[in-house]
Formats: sequence, C-alpha cells, structure tokens
Amino acid sequence: MTTQQADHEAVGYTDDKAAYLKRLARIEGQVRGIKRMVEDDTYCIDVLTQVSAVNKALHALSLGLVTDHMNHCVHDAVASGDPEAIKEKVQEVSATVGRLLR
Repeated sequence: MTTQQADHEAVGYTDDKAAYLKRLARIEGQVRGIKRMVEDDTYCIDVLTQVSAVNKALHALSLGLVTDHMNHCVHDAVASGDPEAIKEKVQEVSATVGRLLR
C-alpha cells in the first residue's frame, strides 16, 4: 500500500477492477509470448511488433486508470471544496501524465 493510498478509503478503478485484471492478464500473456520469441530466436522485427502491441495495451490501460482517477479522486477533491486537496490532486494528475508521456 502506498502512502497516498493510505489516505483513501477507495480507489477510482473499483467498478472496472475485473476489466483491468483481464487486461493485465492478457498483457502478461503477451509478455510471456515475447520471452518465448526471444528464447526461440524469433526474427527481431517480429519481436518488436509484439513489444509495440504490449506498449499500446499498457498505454490504453494507463489512460483508463487516469480517467478513473480523475472521475473519482479528483472529482471528490473538487466536490470537497478544499483548495489544498484540489491542488494536491491536480499536481498528482499532472505528474502522472508527465511520467506517462516520457
């Protein structure tokens, strides 16, 4: 559990948790497939094509989590009317989006 999570009773992705877990299982399978491709000396471009697919899947997952965070955690901060809570959540989202874009 992270420090930030300790301050929260629920996470924004709760309603979509099963879908996220299915996506993660699919991504995990793709990564295992890439490992097998490397073990089997598969052609570089074919391996890179699969790496690209995993990157896209992780990107889609990330966007969903950011959206859920904004719809739940940021929304709750705004609804509270607490300027510090709002500022904190906006900074969290900004930093997170910055990391995702690197």
